[in-house]
Amino acid sequence: MPIQAYFDNYKGEVKDRVENFHGNQLVYVNWDQHLLFSAPFTLMVTPSLTYAEFIKEVLPTAFNQHPQWSEVNWQTASWLLDGRAFTPQMKVSLIDQGINHKSFLRLQTPELTGIANASV
Repeated sequence: MPIQAYFDNYKGEVKDRVENFHGNQLVYVNWDQHLLFSAPFTLMVTPSLTYAEFIKEVLPTAFNQHPQWSEVNWQTASWLLDGRAFTPQMKVSLIDQGINHKSFLRLQTPELTGIANASV
């Protein structure tokens, strides 16, 4: 991800480089239309994690506070990866699916539109 500074001569050390995470990487995740969460979560993950493990083990740590989390229908859920439609392969690692350091995943659940339908 390129960095653009406000000043041409700005010099600074980038602290969130992938090399600084000891084999892990950051992934941003947002659950669209669910306003209980005001911004995407930043999750540190192992790139070799399969997508199924990511859904089962990592995502609940961020989203299980939402009363609709247990109602997510994973068969109809859709995803965006860095702004493009994405169909995850459950048994394939994150990195092998192009989910890199600081990738942005968006979960979309058409049946669930937030608490009391408080979607945007």
